[in-house]
Amino acid sequence: MNGSTDPRLARLPFASKNLLAPMEGVTDPVFREVVQALHEARDLGGTFTEFVRVVDAPIPTAKLRRELGRVHPTIPVGLQLMANRPEPLAGSVENAFEAGAPIVDLNFGCPAKGTLRGCAGGALLDDPPRVEALVAAAVRAAGERPVSVKIRAGGEDDALLEDLARAVENGGAALLTVHCRTRREGYADTADWQRLERAVAAVSIPVCGNGGVDRTADLERVRRETGVAFAMIGRAALADPWIFSGHTASRREAADFLLTYAARMAQAGADPRQVAGRVKQLLRYWTAADLVCGRMDEPDGERRGLLRIETPTELLERIAEAGRRPLAPA
Repeated sequence: MNGSTDPRLARLPFASKNLLAPMEGVTDPVFREVVQALHEARDLGGTFTEFVRVVDAPIPTAKLRRELGRVHPTIPVGLQLMANRPEPLAGSVENAFEAGAPIVDLNFGCPAKGTLRGCAGGALLDDPPRVEALVAAAVRAAGERPVSVKIRAGGEDDALLEDLARAVENGGAALLTVHCRTRREGYADTADWQRLERAVAAVSIPVCGNGGVDRTADLERVRRETGVAFAMIGRAALADPWIFSGHTASRREAADFLLTYAARMAQAGADPRQVAGRVKQLLRYWTAADLVCGRMDEPDGERRGLLRIETPTELLERIAEAGRRPLAPA
């Protein structure tokens, strides 16, 4: 981490200790750029791409450069890879750095059925030696450049958490990120921070805590209570993209974020239905400025009503209209 006196952190490119999690289907270059524009580097220290799946051959440098998108002057973007074979992974790591990635992250946590069927992501949580071998292959390919690793607390349970953490360290990673739910728990409401403490105690490399970090105050709290060096936010940033700074957005700012996101996606080549689908994905979680009323389980609520709109233009008009409404009295 730039400017850090701790040599373990000095290897890392992040400008501060708050990170945006890599999320498949969410953290594409457009979303990252719109979120980055809300924050100073002291609030948001770094972000990551969606995972890039490596199968039989190294991913070409040009594709990885597209995944990285435009370089932000102060908020770096790590490139996340997911693989189950060392040779194509090593080649992809080399290409990732050639494409301009300041750090490569390895995904051993994705619980999606497709990745599990392919024996990648969260499927490898039951095999710490294989995790170590893959990490070591990536680290050899990286040379002096940093490799980080993201795991879950375990597969069916958390019995192998310490073994997994040590496998990541023994493989040579510069940073371990632990999502404190297991593969079986998926995205359950509960998040056990004691698992983060266990990971910190098991290794000497820096640990980043992910899971249950739901509000701005949790960023500092998870570091204080568990000893992790970094805190990572995923789904809570979909609910409130200002969560890293704690800024209280106005209705107009909240609507403008969604409308800007939609416009940038269209400029990047997404068709209107793709744009509407991504905006609806955020609306399922959205809480900022109380722009959207009603819970997902309220069939007649405003949130469900917006999600039922099929015409993209109408959806964006309704969002703009919500941005003009005054806040309800407290």
